[in-house]
Amino acid sequence: MTPPALSTSSAPSAVRIAGTGSYLPDRVLTNKDLEAMVETSDEWITARTGIRERRIAAEDQAASHLASEAGRRALEQAGMSAEEVTLIIVATITPDTFTPATACYVQQQLGCPRAVALDISAACSGFLYALEIARHLVGAGTFANALIIGTEKLSAFIDWTDRNTCVLFGDGAGAAVIVPSGDQGGRILSSQIGTDGNLADLLNIPVGGSACPITPQNAHEVRSVLAMAGREIFKHAVNLMRKASVDAIEAAGLTTADISLLIPHQANLRIIDAIVERLDFPKEDVYINLDRYGNTSAAAVAIALDEAHREGRIKRGDKVLLVAFGAGLTWASAVIEW
Repeated sequence: MTPPALSTSSAPSAVRIAGTGSYLPDRVLTNKDLEAMVETSDEWITARTGIRERRIAAEDQAASHLASEAGRRALEQAGMSAEEVTLIIVATITPDTFTPATACYVQQQLGCPRAVALDISAACSGFLYALEIARHLVGAGTFANALIIGTEKLSAFIDWTDRNTCVLFGDGAGAAVIVPSGDQGGRILSSQIGTDGNLADLLNIPVGGSACPITPQNAHEVRSVLAMAGREIFKHAVNLMRKASVDAIEAAGLTTADISLLIPHQANLRIIDAIVERLDFPKEDVYINLDRYGNTSAAAVAIALDEAHREGRIKRGDKVLLVAFGAGLTWASAVIEW
């Protein structure tokens, strides 16, 4: 039985998103490029996923470098200096190192001496988990503000000989600045987060942690790469994201008709289409950048939010629905009044 989501529809006080930012590496890997690397085709990838290209980080770029650039852009838009930041939360499954947290590197790179820095690991739901944590910590007055970032260098954990996974993922980072609403307007209206650990084996990186460490003895036999049960993931993703969306809308006291823009996790176009159909949501009010970036895990919703914001797709007073699912299995949603 799937456990109930943790409903957190009322924070101690209202908070808002003051700025967004994103960063994508320069290198573009197209479906045509993949045809030369693995047995696949542009037509096969596009028809089954909706992905046409993805971004790949340079060898000397770690997840923290992507995160720092996205964070810098979010701070600039918010009109906030790095010295003012009091909390940094980085959501990632591809950290620079097991320890310290990638957020510590981001703190150093951005120059945020006052900030408490920590990582969370909730896979593709990570940015919305970070949003929920920041919402309560800032809303309670524990921190004056928060910089939340989803960042991934998934290319470092992909089996480039496996056509079922290597075509799906890309690298990138997205960020948002969370501050008290004050008299500026805008607030997070509701959110839903949930986990079902019984489904943990459907999507994971099984090698490299304490359960199966890489040693000199087994290094030639094992690799720390993503493994996925695609069909099972698809089924659960559609059901969980639909329910999380409905629950968040109802908790906000709204209906689907009140939502100006839906920003779903960018994993697979078929998943997005299935959710849109089940919600009876207008396709023209769904933001999709999957075709250009692939699945960037914790960064996906954050990147799409920033792009939609900068493109003028989100206006003052709009109600925006964010929803994601990820390994764990985890799921999360939020309704934001801009």
